[in-house]
Amino acid sequence: MRPLGRLMTAMVTPFTAEDTVDHAQLAELTRRLIAEGSDGLVVTGTTGEAPTLSPTEKVAVWQTVVAAAGATPVIAGVGTNDTAASIELAKQAEAVGCEGLLAVNPYYNKPNQAGLFQHFQAIAVSTSLPLILYNHPPRTGVCIEPETLARLAELPNVVGIKDSSCSLELVSQYRRVTPEPFRIWSGDDLLTLPILSVGGHGVISVTSHVAGQAIRQMLIAWERGDVATARRLHLDLLPLHKALFMAPSPAPTKAALALLGFPVGGVRLPLTAADAALQTLLKDLLVPWRHEALAAL
Repeated sequence: MRPLGRLMTAMVTPFTAEDTVDHAQLAELTRRLIAEGSDGLVVTGTTGEAPTLSPTEKVAVWQTVVAAAGATPVIAGVGTNDTAASIELAKQAEAVGCEGLLAVNPYYNKPNQAGLFQHFQAIAVSTSLPLILYNHPPRTGVCIEPETLARLAELPNVVGIKDSSCSLELVSQYRRVTPEPFRIWSGDDLLTLPILSVGGHGVISVTSHVAGQAIRQMLIAWERGDVATARRLHLDLLPLHKALFMAPSPAPTKAALALLGFPVGGVRLPLTAADAALQTLLKDLLVPWRHEALAAL
């Protein structure tokens, strides 16, 4: 089981003008993100608009990204609020060559901690792939508690968690109750550096669509003990991180890519495109990162 990456991009799903998946642009985006420093790619997650992709579309997306990614690991988002459906997606992701899985807390039906444990356990035992849990209480209405995570971390192929709780206290508790080989990825670009300081491994990033090299440099600086450089890059990136979530994701990220000359289409309903004011703000904020983004084209 090889490492899944320290800077992984939560990829958008490009769409055509007819609102179908644009596989040519998806393959180009894959190569672009790798060139900009991503050492892992997460597809069909929240940023990939997974709730509006059919199972057939998800499998086709995985096939395209796996083919374009070469040696870079591809992690498939397979989480739903239906355990059986998640297991079926996990099996299909393994069959097409994905190297890892991401499974979010079941949403809407709001299971208790026993239900969360059994849900993730059932997915984990259905596959030989490494499984990353995805804790996102604001979107799902439930939170993986530290005691539940400690039990899940004992399963052989549950290798880490992506946390989007926005709680450093919770992440700190996660680190206290899990062994060091268990990885914690920030699920919020704003908190990547603080999460590293309490034992995080890296980030599953959205901002890396447009500033991947800077995020990579921040991670390297932290690894080397150059806290001043890591902090400077974190603070430089802060306004961009915030702007990319000023409207429901991934609308701002798709707008930012278009502004950089790499159109990936719109978002599917019920999401709507970034408005003119946000696009103007993004255009200004992208100026410092424009050169590195265009270098990958």
